[in-house]
Amino acid sequence: MTIGTIRINEIFGPTIQGEGTLIGQPTIFVRTGGCDYRCTWCDTLHAVDSAYRDEWHPMTPQAILMQIDILSGGKPLMISLSGGNPAIQPLGSLIELGKRDGYRFALETQGSIAKDWFAALDVLTLSPKPPSSGMETDWQKLAECVEAAGPETQTVLKTVIFDDADYAYARDLATRYPELPLYLQPGNHTPPSPTATDDPIDINGIMERMRWLIDKVSSDRWFTPTVLPQLHTLIWGNLRGV
Repeated sequence: MTIGTIRINEIFGPTIQGEGTLIGQPTIFVRTGGCDYRCTWCDTLHAVDSAYRDEWHPMTPQAILMQIDILSGGKPLMISLSGGNPAIQPLGSLIELGKRDGYRFALETQGSIAKDWFAALDVLTLSPKPPSSGMETDWQKLAECVEAAGPETQTVLKTVIFDDADYAYARDLATRYPELPLYLQPGNHTPPSPTATDDPIDINGIMERMRWLIDKVSSDRWFTPTVLPQLHTLIWGNLRGV
């Protein structure tokens, strides 16, 4: 891959952001390929596992922005940089170019790699992975990500909850960063297969965990986090590119 190019899995939209602090906002998604994690319940394996690298295409920041302009009709909106782990990719130039044209940029990462261009983002969502993922959180690296974003970037936390261990992890996360907004999301036990176009999901299971999570925070009188489902999953299931 040429220096300065970005490994892209897919670019799609406009659609809405389906989770977190920007839920419901019109968004174009730029999904990069590659990840340093292998979560047990990963829902974007096609952007994570190197077995699918043939689907990833090296693109220059200029080519990516051209595709964004086509999709948006030249009307600036929020661009969501996702993955995989988009922090692996050299996204600083894309953000700089896009901001010149009025686009805003949000990025979600697990907080394992800090980049200086985090400070150029409008929104940084740090989504460290709980015990059910099978991954370990490096708290020092997460702290470096928070520091890299600086005061001008809106930094928020989001974590997935499947069970009591994940819930305890979220409580610990909130204690470590009481100044950052925290979003809790019930997990989806039916991650998509990378080649399927419309995998079914267990909506009843997701909503059951949603009700459990709401009851949990309410009974604990833990009133600081925001509890939200993955809206896009409830609307489109595991369909890719929406």
